Parts: sequence; C-alpha cells; structure tokens
Amino acid sequence: MSQTEDNKNNNNNILPIFTDFDGKFKGRLSAVIPTRINNTSENAPISAKYDCRIKVQYHKEIMSLLEEGMIIAVKNFKSKFNNQQNNNSEYFTLFVVSRIWPDHYGMRGLSDSTYYPMQFEVIEQSVEDWDTDDKSTMMIQISAIPINYDLLINTTDNGETNHEYVKGFSYPIIGDTVFLLNAKTVSQMYNQKVMKKMNWNANNNNCVKSEGPELGIIKMFENSTDKIPIYVHLDNLVRYHFGIFAFTGGGKSNLLSNILRKILLHTKDTKILLFDISCEYPFLLAELFADQLIESKIILESPANNAEQFYISVVKPREFEEDERAKKGLLKVFEKGITTYFVKPSSVIPTCKEILKELEDLKNESTGKPHYMDAINQIYTKLFDYMTQNNLIESSFIDEKFVQILSMSAIEAMKTFKVSDKAGLYAWASSRDTLRGRLKQKKNDTTNKDNNNINYDSGLTLDQIIEILEGDTRLICISISDPYTIKNIALTLSRELLYKRKRQFKVRPYILSVFDEAQEFVQDLSNARGIDKECSQGLETLLRQGRKYGLGGCIATQRIAYLNTSALQQLHTYFVGTLPRPYDRNVVSNTFNIDNQILEKTLEFAPGDWLLSSYIATGIENVPIFIKAEDSEKKIETFIEK
Repeated sequence: MSQTEDNKNNNNNILPIFTDFDGKFKGRLSAVIPTRINNTSENAPISAKYDCRIKVQYHKEIMSLLEEGMIIAVKNFKSKFNNQQNNNSEYFTLFVVSRIWPDHYGMRGLSDSTYYPMQFEVIEQSVEDWDTDDKSTMMIQISAIPINYDLLINTTDNGETNHEYVKGFSYPIIGDTVFLLNAKTVSQMYNQKVMKKMNWNANNNNCVKSEGPELGIIKMFENSTDKIPIYVHLDNLVRYHFGIFAFTGGGKSNLLSNILRKILLHTKDTKILLFDISCEYPFLLAELFADQLIESKIILESPANNAEQFYISVVKPREFEEDERAKKGLLKVFEKGITTYFVKPSSVIPTCKEILKELEDLKNESTGKPHYMDAINQIYTKLFDYMTQNNLIESSFIDEKFVQILSMSAIEAMKTFKVSDKAGLYAWASSRDTLRGRLKQKKNDTTNKDNNNINYDSGLTLDQIIEILEGDTRLICISISDPYTIKNIALTLSRELLYKRKRQFKVRPYILSVFDEAQEFVQDLSNARGIDKECSQGLETLLRQGRKYGLGGCIATQRIAYLNTSALQQLHTYFVGTLPRPYDRNVVSNTFNIDNQILEKTLEFAPGDWLLSSYIATGIENVPIFIKAEDSEKKIETFIEK
C-alpha cells in the first residue's frame, strides 16, 4: 500500500470529528514561521510564537464557508513517534484561523510597471476566474496561530475512536494535511464541560423557562446549516468576574442585559447589584422587573410619583423613544411597586478609617513636638484596641461607644502630656464629643423605620439597601446619574458586602456587582483624585478578594485604556467587541494575553459580534471564540407587545 493510500485510510478513521465541506476543503500546512516578540512597553500587544501558513485548493464555495475563528488540526511529531511505537494514538496540533484571503496567480505577475492595458485585461479576466473551480491559477491562503492545545485521538482495538484535549504546544508536521473541526466537535469542545457542570440538557436545556441559557451562536459556522450555540458556566462567570469592552454602538448594553437575564433565569439564587449611571437598564430588563417571580428593586435619583415621571427618568434605545408600547411596558414595571429613590443621609457618619486618618494628619502636623506625638499615639492605641475587641474594620461606621472612647482618651491625653489649650490639637481633642450630635441625627432619621417592613415610598438609605440585598431580592438596579453619589454608594456597598462575607465566611448566594460605564468607577489610579481614587481602590479590593466569598464583579466600558489595570487583571472572562483605537486593543492584548492578530478581527465586527475568551467559564481554557450574541432588544419587543 502506498503512503498516500495509507494516509487516506487514516483520515477516514478520524473523519467523523472533522469536516471537509463535502470534499471542497483540501489544504496543507506550508510553513510555520517563528515570530519575534519585542514587548518594548507595558502596553505592547501580545504576539503568538508562531504564524502558520496554510494553502487550500480553490473552490468557489469555500470562501463563503470559511470563517476566522475556525479551529484547524495538523498532525504533529508526537504522532510520528507513536506510529513507531505501534501506538493507536494520534496527536494533532490545534490552531485558530486568524486571516483568510484568496490568491490569483495571474495577479501576482502584475506590477505598476506592467503595460497598462495588460494590467486591466488580467484584472478583468480574474473576475470570471473566481466563478470557476480552476485550481491551476487560484488558491486560498490561511494564516493561523496555535491555541496551545493538542487534540489526542485514541483508536480502540474494535475501531472506535475517542478524543481529548491536552494542554501545550507540539510542533506540527510541515506539509501534512490540514483538517477542520466540524460543528459537532467544536460544540463539544466549547460546551460539553459547561453543560455537564451546569446540569443543562442540549435538547431541552433542562429548563421550563421561556428561553435557553445559551448566549448566542458560534460565528465560525454562521453561514453553514449547522448553528452552534455557545454556553458559559454562569456560576464561574459571576464568581470569577468578567468584562465587556466595546466602542459606542457595539452592543455593549445589549450583551450585558442579556447576560444578566441568563443569570437570573438559569441560576438558583444568584443576586445582581447593578450600578446604572446611564439609567437605561430599567427598560433593557423591563420584563424581569415586571416578573412577579423575581423580586427586584429600582432605586432612582429622585422620587417618581407617577408612571409618567418614571417613564421620563428612564433612557430608552433610539428605536423605542417614540414607541407608545414602551410607555405601557414601563407602566407595567411601575405598577409592580418596585421603584423607589435614594435618600442621602442628612448627617454623614464618619467611618473608623476617617477618624484614624484625622489622627495621621495631626501627627504629620506635629512633627518636632514629641509630647504632641505621644498624645496622638496614645489616642490611636486606645481606638485601635477598641476596634480589635469589637471586630470593627476601617470601613465600619463609628458608634456612640467609639465616640465615648475617642472623647475620653483625647481629653486624658491632653492632660497627661500637657498639651497647650491654645494648640490646634487641643481644640480638636476637646471637640470630639460633638460627634454624638451626628449619631443622634442619624438615629432620628431611622426612628420610624420598621426593620421587617421597609417603607419604600420614603426612599432608601444605604443601610436599607444592604438589608434588601440580604433578603430575597435578586435584582437591585441603582439608576443614579450623579457621579459623586453613585460612586459613594458603590464604594460603601462593596466595603460592607466584603466585610460581612469575611466575618461570616459566607459564599452563597453569589452576588454580582455590575459597573456599567466602568470608566466612572474604576479609573486609572495615576489620574484619579478624591472620590474617584477611593472608589477605584475600593472596587479593586472587591475584585481581588471577592471571589473567595462569592462576590463577583462585572466591568463594562467603551474605553478600557482609562481603567485601573490592577482591577482589569482580576477578570477571568472577557467579551471584546469593536475597539477602533489601537491603544485600547493593545491594553486588551497585554492584559488578557490575546494575540493582536485575533483582536484586529474585531474591527470587522457588526453590532452583536463578540470575541469571547475565558480562563474558567468556557469549556476550554483561554481559547478565543468568535460569537454572535442574541439580540436583547427582540426580548424587549416581545415584552412590550404583550
């Protein structure tokens, strides 16, 4: 038997996991080109170690069937070794297609110096050639990069085959046949592990909900008859944080609302705390807010006394701005009685951190005055001892006992170290008892509050929001456009949630904090000041520590370059849409280890197209997947039509 016939028989044995589009796809690996990686700066894009070139025989239908993002397989040298050992296993190196282009032999012979009429004649003739299957003058070129996985195919003694994926890169055999993974194999590769862990069924989704848990379809077979849904492990998506990055008009809000919808419908008890500075999600999630089975709350900036005021305060997509049905849909939400507003505290209660910071500032002002320093240290020690004994942390609000310890220790320290009554330190110490007034005002503000029956008509304070979140409410949307107010709320709630979970070491239920327009919440620390810096640092802490306690985070933004990179590095899953600015793409490439060739494909994306990659929420780790997300606005359309 010849070597060609032997290869053909081997290919037939493994063909069920591959596709050649009914014999139209025939390709060979022509080159494996090492790439030089020169990362001269922190934001230099990531490049794959190898750029692999594949030559495919031309067929007029192939160009419409091939897609960037398809997975191809080529035998590697481990297979050669196994054949020598009479082993029934074969190893294939896996690649993701990054570029596809047709090549015409006649066009290659043209140059600007060629006789002009000849140039036009060759160009015109090439148009007719593309409609034929002439393999002598035309070819399809493919550029692909390794995904750092091998496909291992085992053949049993009775001829049955099974396959698995092995982490790592093996050098492929140059010149060998190239295979395309078929739709079924790709679906198993990306979805099988997820569906098993989430206990979903591919046929009926194991669910009586009105929609399945899939986020959309995989784009690589979008133009073929096989439509492959894409699933993600929703629990891992929430707990290990995710990000959504796309320029204006890329469908960021559409995707985010759809993901939140899937989480609420297809997880048992996960809760969502949504910080909506653009005030658009009461409409984008209207059918969930109207659902009697999902306890929810919408917190506005000011009271909405009637449905008309509520309608005006909510931002609608352009297609629904003049649609009377949208008004009726929001009326349904308003009639459920879940809308309220945020009540700013009439007197601000300091945290322990703020009091300790005052002492640090006084200490800096007292340099060169040892007795002043000793007095401040004594006050600091007594406060710290009280905090330790009562399990208080820096973000905890002070109470009457704290004020009593502060006031008494301050006056005592002034006497012990003979601080002059004309000194600023003495004035500060003698006035600490005035903090009791703030505590009394706070107490008066909450005297009429019934802990078991919160009056939403009178608005909600921060304490009441935390109480609601600890109850049965699964969706809280804080729609406040004032940046300072919503940042303070985000900072305080994130600290309190983390503190409570640490004390209880509680993991369930998962709580997902969602920060839309994240450039407002997690700004780059090098340019942040005041509340911007505090909020960014606080949310970075939530992302770094939250996964241990079931506190997840979502960051959605159109300008990733403006974000806190330390916070970005905590994300384990990311959805990347169109990012026209090279700097933004370079940050994504460097932060999430995605090859820049793959990211450049996103420039061709239409709204709703996304690059998905995950370390933990997809069926295979850190492999880029091009997906087409479901259209969330169709669900809104269905809701308002009712």
